[in-house]
Amino acid sequence: MELKVHSYESMGTYDGPGLRLVVFLQGCPFKCLYCANPDTIPAEGGTVTHPEEILKMALSQKPFFGKKGGVTFSGGEPTVQAEALVPLVRELHENGINVCIDTNGGIWNRHVEELFSIADLTLLDVKQFNPARHLELTGRPNTQTLATAAWLEENQRPFWLRYVLVPGISDAEEDIRQLGEHFGKGRYRMIRRVEILPYHTLGKNKYDSLGLEYRLKDTPLNTKEQLERAKSLFDEYFDCAVLN
Repeated sequence: MELKVHSYESMGTYDGPGLRLVVFLQGCPFKCLYCANPDTIPAEGGTVTHPEEILKMALSQKPFFGKKGGVTFSGGEPTVQAEALVPLVRELHENGINVCIDTNGGIWNRHVEELFSIADLTLLDVKQFNPARHLELTGRPNTQTLATAAWLEENQRPFWLRYVLVPGISDAEEDIRQLGEHFGKGRYRMIRRVEILPYHTLGKNKYDSLGLEYRLKDTPLNTKEQLERAKSLFDEYFDCAVLN
């Protein structure tokens, strides 16, 4: 079964531990207002790729991965193509390559469950804990994302919790505290790292080139004070929070 690949990044350092080959897959059910890669959202597009091509690419870069690195499947949303990913992940493991899945956790079926059960690490992007604001931000409810986190915890699958700090949208103290009360203070023992990601506008030019409206064009970048305040809030609930 083939995969639809949007692009690749070699020697990535932001999508999991160590140096990684990041494979950006095509298609995503979320339509996040700040999406840096809006061209990955439609199911159409991307390059039809045989999994063996990705395996060969990973093997050629394996000497650079070291003890911590490996391959990260991102997107888009990689679980859209979970059925095709499962056998590839198994092949990567057979060749001693670590695999991370960078996901919004919003899709669930038996293939997704199998994918999470064999991944070495899941990078779970929780866009907003407040249901109404999550719907406004992504166009989808956060019910399944939270259920996915619960499944990872119950099945002892390690994961990183990732949270983008968008001024006026996801940086309110109330929202951060609700997230902390749900996941923090030892409630989720499978969380290995909490990443606080500053808001950026790196994808704005893509919206312009695609003829799409960038709805957050008037949203400012985070100030140093906002970032420090958010980090201090996360630190009240987690001992593994980092500001990227």
